[in-house]
Amino acid sequence: MKKHIFAVLISGIGVFAFLPLFAQHTSLFNGKNLDGWIIYGTEKWYVEHGELICESGADKEYGYLATEKNYKDFELMLEFFLLANGNSGVFFRSTIEGTKISGWQAEVEPVGGETGGIYESYGRGWLITPEKSKRDAQKVNEWNTMKIRVVGGNVTTWLNGTQMVTFTDEKIGQANGQIALQIHDGGGIKVKWRNIMLEELGVE
Repeated sequence: MKKHIFAVLISGIGVFAFLPLFAQHTSLFNGKNLDGWIIYGTEKWYVEHGELICESGADKEYGYLATEKNYKDFELMLEFFLLANGNSGVFFRSTIEGTKISGWQAEVEPVGGETGGIYESYGRGWLITPEKSKRDAQKVNEWNTMKIRVVGGNVTTWLNGTQMVTFTDEKIGQANGQIALQIHDGGGIKVKWRNIMLEELGVE
Protein backbone atom coordinates (compact mmCIF):
# COMPACT_ATOMS: atom_id res chain seq x y z
CA MET A 1 0.00 0.00 0.00
CA LYS A 2 2.82 2.43 0.87
CA LYS A 3 4.47 1.77 -2.48
CA HIS A 4 1.16 2.47 -4.23
CA ILE A 5 0.70 5.79 -2.40
CA PHE A 6 4.29 6.79 -3.20
CA ALA A 7 3.79 6.00 -6.88
CA VAL A 8 0.61 8.09 -6.99
CA LEU A 9 2.39 11.02 -5.35
CA ILE A 10 5.29 10.83 -7.79
CA SER A 11 2.85 10.58 -10.69
CA GLY A 12 1.04 13.68 -9.45
CA ILE A 13 4.29 15.60 -9.08
CA GLY A 14 5.24 14.57 -12.63
CA VAL A 15 1.99 15.91 -14.08
CA PHE A 16 2.37 19.27 -12.34
CA ALA A 17 6.03 19.47 -13.34
CA PHE A 18 5.10 19.21 -17.00
CA LEU A 19 2.16 21.63 -16.90
CA PRO A 20 4.37 24.70 -17.55
CA LEU A 21 5.56 23.10 -20.80
CA PHE A 22 2.02 23.36 -22.19
CA ALA A 23 1.09 26.70 -20.65
CA GLN A 24 1.55 28.54 -23.95
CA HIS A 25 0.05 25.80 -26.13
CA THR A 26 -3.41 26.05 -27.66
CA SER A 27 -5.45 22.96 -28.54
CA LEU A 28 -6.45 23.08 -32.21
CA PHE A 29 -8.84 20.13 -31.83
CA ASN A 30 -11.53 20.14 -29.14
CA GLY A 31 -12.24 16.39 -29.26
CA LYS A 32 -15.93 16.98 -30.04
CA ASN A 33 -16.28 18.44 -33.55
CA LEU A 34 -14.39 20.19 -36.34
CA ASP A 35 -14.84 23.74 -35.07
CA GLY A 36 -11.90 25.86 -36.21
CA TRP A 37 -11.20 23.65 -39.24
CA ILE A 38 -12.20 23.67 -42.93
CA ILE A 39 -12.69 20.53 -45.04
CA TYR A 40 -11.29 20.59 -48.57
CA GLY A 41 -12.36 17.79 -50.94
CA THR A 42 -14.79 14.91 -50.59
CA GLU A 43 -12.77 12.57 -48.35
CA LYS A 44 -14.01 11.79 -44.84
CA TRP A 45 -13.15 13.77 -41.69
CA TYR A 46 -15.04 13.04 -38.47
CA VAL A 47 -14.72 12.76 -34.70
CA GLU A 48 -15.10 9.46 -32.86
CA HIS A 49 -14.40 8.75 -29.18
CA GLY A 50 -12.63 12.09 -28.84
CA GLU A 51 -10.28 11.36 -31.74
CA LEU A 52 -10.07 12.96 -35.17
CA ILE A 53 -10.37 10.43 -38.00
CA CYS A 54 -9.45 10.87 -41.64
CA GLU A 55 -10.53 8.24 -44.12
CA SER A 56 -10.55 7.85 -47.88
CA GLY A 57 -13.93 8.36 -49.51
CA ALA A 58 -15.51 6.98 -52.66
CA ASP A 59 -13.62 9.44 -54.87
CA LYS A 60 -10.21 8.26 -53.58
CA GLU A 61 -8.80 11.73 -54.14
CA TYR A 62 -6.64 14.08 -52.08
CA GLY A 63 -8.38 15.59 -49.07
CA TYR A 64 -7.37 18.21 -46.50
CA LEU A 65 -8.56 19.44 -43.14
CA ALA A 66 -7.08 22.89 -42.58
CA THR A 67 -7.14 25.43 -39.80
CA GLU A 68 -9.29 28.51 -40.32
CA LYS A 69 -6.37 30.63 -39.10
CA ASN A 70 -2.92 31.14 -40.56
CA TYR A 71 0.16 30.36 -38.48
CA LYS A 72 3.69 31.50 -39.30
CA ASP A 73 6.15 30.80 -36.48
CA PHE A 74 5.06 27.97 -34.19
CA GLU A 75 5.72 24.67 -32.49
CA LEU A 76 3.10 22.03 -33.24
CA MET A 77 2.74 18.76 -31.34
CA LEU A 78 0.29 16.00 -32.24
CA GLU A 79 -0.23 12.25 -32.14
CA PHE A 80 -1.16 10.00 -35.04
CA PHE A 81 -2.14 6.33 -35.32
CA LEU A 82 -2.07 4.56 -38.69
CA LEU A 83 -5.09 2.28 -39.04
CA ALA A 84 -4.57 1.40 -42.69
CA ASN A 85 -2.36 2.71 -45.48
CA GLY A 86 -1.03 5.75 -43.68
CA ASN A 87 0.12 7.99 -46.50
CA SER A 88 -0.76 11.31 -44.95
CA GLY A 89 0.97 14.38 -43.61
CA VAL A 90 0.89 17.72 -41.83
CA PHE A 91 1.11 20.83 -44.03
CA PHE A 92 2.25 24.22 -42.76
CA ARG A 93 2.26 27.75 -44.20
CA SER A 94 -0.04 26.40 -46.88
CA THR A 95 -2.83 27.73 -49.09
CA ILE A 96 -5.53 25.56 -50.64
CA GLU A 97 -7.78 25.98 -53.68
CA GLY A 98 -10.17 23.05 -54.12
CA THR A 99 -7.80 20.17 -53.41
CA LYS A 100 -4.67 21.83 -54.81
CA ILE A 101 -2.39 22.78 -51.96
CA SER A 102 0.66 25.02 -52.05
CA GLY A 103 2.98 24.68 -49.09
CA TRP A 104 5.18 22.26 -47.20
CA GLN A 105 4.35 18.89 -45.74
CA ALA A 106 5.85 17.05 -42.81
CA GLU A 107 5.34 13.55 -44.17
CA VAL A 108 3.42 10.78 -42.39
CA GLU A 109 3.96 7.34 -43.91
CA PRO A 110 3.92 3.70 -42.80
CA VAL A 111 6.98 2.43 -40.92
CA GLY A 112 10.11 2.51 -43.07
CA GLY A 113 8.95 5.53 -45.05
CA GLU A 114 9.96 9.19 -44.93
CA THR A 115 7.87 10.22 -41.91
CA GLY A 116 9.18 13.55 -40.65
CA GLY A 117 10.68 14.53 -44.01
CA ILE A 118 9.63 17.75 -45.72
CA TYR A 119 7.94 17.78 -49.15
CA GLU A 120 6.97 20.84 -51.19
CA SER A 121 3.74 20.21 -53.11
CA TYR A 122 3.42 21.55 -56.66
CA GLY A 123 6.98 22.82 -56.36
CA ARG A 124 10.41 21.34 -55.70
CA GLY A 125 9.24 18.02 -54.29
CA TRP A 126 11.35 16.49 -51.53
CA LEU A 127 13.48 19.09 -49.75
CA ILE A 128 14.88 16.74 -47.09
CA THR A 129 14.21 13.19 -45.88
CA PRO A 130 15.24 11.49 -42.62
CA GLU A 131 18.36 9.35 -42.50
CA LYS A 132 17.50 5.67 -42.80
CA SER A 133 19.00 5.05 -39.37
CA LYS A 134 16.27 7.19 -37.82
CA ARG A 135 13.29 5.51 -39.45
CA ASP A 136 12.94 2.92 -36.69
CA ALA A 137 11.75 5.75 -34.41
CA GLN A 138 8.22 5.16 -35.70
CA LYS A 139 6.03 2.69 -33.80
CA VAL A 140 3.82 0.06 -35.42
CA ASN A 141 0.16 -0.19 -34.36
CA GLU A 142 0.67 2.46 -31.68
CA TRP A 143 0.27 6.18 -31.22
CA ASN A 144 3.21 8.20 -32.54
CA THR A 145 4.09 11.72 -31.42
CA MET A 146 5.26 14.27 -33.98
CA LYS A 147 6.63 17.72 -33.24
CA ILE A 148 7.13 20.37 -35.92
CA ARG A 149 8.93 23.63 -35.19
CA VAL A 150 8.91 26.39 -37.83
CA VAL A 151 10.68 29.69 -37.15
CA GLY A 152 11.49 31.97 -40.06
CA GLY A 153 13.02 29.72 -42.69
CA ASN A 154 14.14 27.05 -40.21
CA VAL A 155 12.16 23.80 -39.95
CA THR A 156 12.81 20.95 -37.51
CA THR A 157 10.75 17.79 -37.01
CA TRP A 158 10.81 15.14 -34.29
CA LEU A 159 9.17 11.72 -34.14
CA ASN A 160 8.73 10.14 -30.71
CA GLY A 161 11.52 12.36 -29.41
CA THR A 162 13.98 11.62 -32.23
CA GLN A 163 14.97 14.60 -34.36
CA MET A 164 14.19 13.54 -37.92
CA VAL A 165 15.29 16.57 -39.99
CA THR A 166 16.38 20.16 -39.56
CA PHE A 167 17.20 22.67 -42.30
CA THR A 168 16.73 26.26 -43.43
CA ASP A 169 14.97 27.37 -46.61
CA GLU A 170 14.52 30.96 -47.86
CA LYS A 171 11.23 30.26 -49.65
CA ILE A 172 9.66 28.79 -46.53
CA GLY A 173 10.85 31.81 -44.56
CA GLN A 174 8.86 34.15 -46.81
CA ALA A 175 5.58 32.21 -46.56
CA ASN A 176 2.56 32.21 -44.27
CA GLY A 177 -0.59 30.10 -44.27
CA GLN A 178 -2.75 27.37 -42.81
CA ILE A 179 -1.86 24.14 -41.03
CA ALA A 180 -3.54 21.20 -42.78
CA LEU A 181 -3.82 17.44 -42.31
CA GLN A 182 -3.81 15.40 -45.52
CA ILE A 183 -5.41 12.28 -46.96
CA HIS A 184 -3.32 11.10 -49.93
CA ASP A 185 -5.12 9.99 -53.07
CA GLY A 186 -5.45 6.35 -54.10
CA GLY A 187 -7.93 5.18 -51.46
CA GLY A 188 -7.60 2.78 -48.54
CA ILE A 189 -6.24 5.38 -46.11
CA LYS A 190 -7.33 5.75 -42.49
CA VAL A 191 -5.48 7.68 -39.78
CA LYS A 192 -6.42 8.79 -36.26
CA TRP A 193 -5.19 12.07 -34.72
CA ARG A 194 -5.35 13.48 -31.21
CA ASN A 195 -3.73 16.01 -28.85
CA ILE A 196 -3.12 18.60 -31.56
CA MET A 197 -1.37 21.37 -29.62
CA LEU A 198 0.21 24.54 -30.98
CA GLU A 199 2.34 27.27 -29.47
CA GLU A 200 2.76 30.43 -31.51
CA LEU A 201 6.30 31.76 -31.27
CA GLY A 202 7.23 35.42 -31.30
CA VAL A 203 3.63 36.42 -30.52
CA GLU A 204 3.07 38.73 -27.53
